[in-house]
Amino acid sequence: MEAIARASFCVPAPFCVEWCAMNVGLSDADLAPRIAAGDREAEAEMCRRMGPRIRLYGLRHLRSPSAADDLVQQVLLKIIEALRAARLREPDKLAQFVLGTCRMTVLDLRRSSYRQEELLAMFGGVLVPDPTPIPRLDDRQLARCVQALKERERSVVVMTFYDEQTAAETARFLGISEANIRVIRHRAIQQLRACMGATL
Repeated sequence: MEAIARASFCVPAPFCVEWCAMNVGLSDADLAPRIAAGDREAEAEMCRRMGPRIRLYGLRHLRSPSAADDLVQQVLLKIIEALRAARLREPDKLAQFVLGTCRMTVLDLRRSSYRQEELLAMFGGVLVPDPTPIPRLDDRQLARCVQALKERERSVVVMTFYDEQTAAETARFLGISEANIRVIRHRAIQQLRACMGATL
């Protein structure tokens, strides 16, 4: 909303500074009827005055700068809507009206947060699917399959998987190229999958 964007916690434009200087004598009580009459500059002045107060309230009660900034937007929107509709019967109590709106908005935010936590506690197990179980390998069968490999394939598998050697380290040890190591490892894995029934 334009009025909120021109609040004083942002850098004021030159024309806004000039307007504020011209209307420095306006009280909070003067702003409410002007806003009800459609005065957008009065809305900007109200945001300039009340925005920092709302943010301070948010920092004290929400303990988060981002949450405090959100509170400023929400409260100012509610205040402007109420003032445009002339729902504030006592314009001289604008500050108290803003404070009360802050309290109610924070309470609503907390209720919403508590409700979300309750729903998550009640239905979290249903909403979050169980992880897909990982099939358990038959260690003895795997050992037999590894032993059935040719000596070079078996050496590559043992060094790269069991000993966690890199392809370069394995290549240097066996005296062959890294590309050849990758080819041998790929071929060995295919043989192991066939031997294990594709469970690898």
